[in-house]
Amino acid sequence: MGKVYRVLIVDDDKNIRRMIEINLRREKEYEVLMAANGEACLRVLTEEIPDLVLLDIQMPGIDGIETLKRIREEYPKIPVVMISAHGTIETAVQAMKLGAYDFLTKPFSAERLLVTVKNAIKNSALQEEVDRLRLELQERYQFKNIIGQSGPMQEVFKAVSKVIDSNVTVLLQGESGTGKELIARAIHFESAKRKNKPFIAVNCSALPESLLESELFGHEKGAFTGAVARRIGKFEQAHGGTIFLDEIGEMSPATQVKVLRVLQEREFERVGGNELVKVDVRILSATNKDIEEEVKKGQFREDLYYRLSVFPIKIPPLRERKEDIPLLAQYFLGKYAQREGKEVHSISSEALEVMMAYNWPGNVRELENAIERGVVLASGDEIAAKDLPPNVRSIGEKKIVVNTSSTLNTWIEKLEEEALRKALLECEGNISLTARKLGIGRATIYRKAKKYGLPIVR
Repeated sequence: MGKVYRVLIVDDDKNIRRMIEINLRREKEYEVLMAANGEACLRVLTEEIPDLVLLDIQMPGIDGIETLKRIREEYPKIPVVMISAHGTIETAVQAMKLGAYDFLTKPFSAERLLVTVKNAIKNSALQEEVDRLRLELQERYQFKNIIGQSGPMQEVFKAVSKVIDSNVTVLLQGESGTGKELIARAIHFESAKRKNKPFIAVNCSALPESLLESELFGHEKGAFTGAVARRIGKFEQAHGGTIFLDEIGEMSPATQVKVLRVLQEREFERVGGNELVKVDVRILSATNKDIEEEVKKGQFREDLYYRLSVFPIKIPPLRERKEDIPLLAQYFLGKYAQREGKEVHSISSEALEVMMAYNWPGNVRELENAIERGVVLASGDEIAAKDLPPNVRSIGEKKIVVNTSSTLNTWIEKLEEEALRKALLECEGNISLTARKLGIGRATIYRKAKKYGLPIVR
């Protein structure tokens, strides 16, 4: 047997109450509560919270409209369907504006009753799920959940805290994988004004020029071949909330003009249309390009750049905040161990040493991928160095850099370091294999590796 839903019927006509009760009970999935007037309805609600209220408009004492107002004030999540007579249609429409889900006009059929009740309860359940997911998103993207105790990241947090509840445009600059979209989402979901409104992200580099304009601003039916219906663009979808334009450096000059207009006038026209569409939307943007250099080269509009970069924030690469690596690695370890259902709880000291020595050109995204792989490959309860990707385990190669005034000993040391580095790389960090390859003892390998700052993989 499935879930049983409680429906409160409020009507001063006992025959109407009885008719509704019979039809609902016949379905075997409804439990019925009844009240003869508004006062009785409000008393029931102090003891029972139903899944739906069927509420008559014309009743003695507190009428349906006043009862609806009180329900909306005290129990805003309970869906209400109004029951109206022919002469009260206008009042029923008023009730819809006050928050009623729908209305039934007397006389109504059993089929109409059951469909309305089912849809109202289903809509309420969907709204609860939306609210739950929105709350989950808000919690996930709070600044307290963004990992970074290093000095550079603390500076980022300080800068962001100044613009959370502002409408100022923010330009997030940084290499790919540094977490620019994560910061953008945090700005949105921390905003008191916009956090319950849409957050729409658009990657400007993922779409060709011919499609990006339509994606951002929408199009009218017949605007171009294949435009078989009107389409609402991302700016309209983000109304009241935030739009995040990622990789803005890839935007064409024509699209740049329209984005500039939105920033200046808060309005635009859909592709192929003449109607002005007004929007209230906050624009956050990001790029891994040097936009100032693009402006100098004539590849990006100077006026748009100044509009977008009212408050620029630079996100540091991971190599400039290596003290955050252990915290980030542990976070990703917990995330992927749970997802994979594996009892992997820690990272070996050797693996951590390797990660700290690596420069992470792919930044936090690359670190996350490395830990995900490590969790999958781990044979015990910890990630070992051998479980990391080969390019991370690789200690890299350095060119020997010495000047003409270097002594013979300096040259010898540099050559020794280079030979040891290459041997460790070829042997994937295995100390025993490296010792045999170079014809020296394991203890010497350990000592030399420590001297030259080379990570050791057991």
